[in-house]
Amino acid sequence: MTRRIPLLPTLLVAAAVAMMIGLGVWQLQRAEWKAGLISSYEQAQSMSSTVPWPRDEAAVQASLFRWSEFACDRVLGARAGAGTRADGAKGWQHIARCALDTGDEAEVALGWSPHPQAPQWEGGETRGVIAPSGVLVAAPPLAGLEPLALPDPADLPNNHLGYAGQWFFFALTAAIIYVLALRRRR
Repeated sequence: MTRRIPLLPTLLVAAAVAMMIGLGVWQLQRAEWKAGLISSYEQAQSMSSTVPWPRDEAAVQASLFRWSEFACDRVLGARAGAGTRADGAKGWQHIARCALDTGDEAEVALGWSPHPQAPQWEGGETRGVIAPSGVLVAAPPLAGLEPLALPDPADLPNNHLGYAGQWFFFALTAAIIYVLALRRRR
């Protein structure tokens, strides 16, 4: 006597497996997209010409890893956060929020120090590389600080291939467990 395969549990497991395979395929597509994005950022990084300071989010995305400059007319505020010196030492980066003559605002990472205390800086001309956070990383550093590590596209994670493998593994595991459960049921 053979027992029938239960319809509802089989449909649920099949749907779950199909969803996990779909997520794995999606992660493969994202891995390809991210590799292209990193490649375009590497090309941008190799350009020596400066771009005008971007005025909106779309322009920031198009200008990442490029050299730019602006005049900080007035410092509106300052903050410190974790930062990496050009030689790899960990410490503090000091970021100033500036008012620009266009009426816009921009942030500049002035440089690195081993202490969180904000340096004195009254503004002025800034030049550097546009980081993924939309902050201009000053090069050379300002306010008597040491140079920060410049943003590098190689630091952007592209772990989507690993995520794809995980989803495919989950789908296979779910299918195997369900088949074993059916066999035990018999």
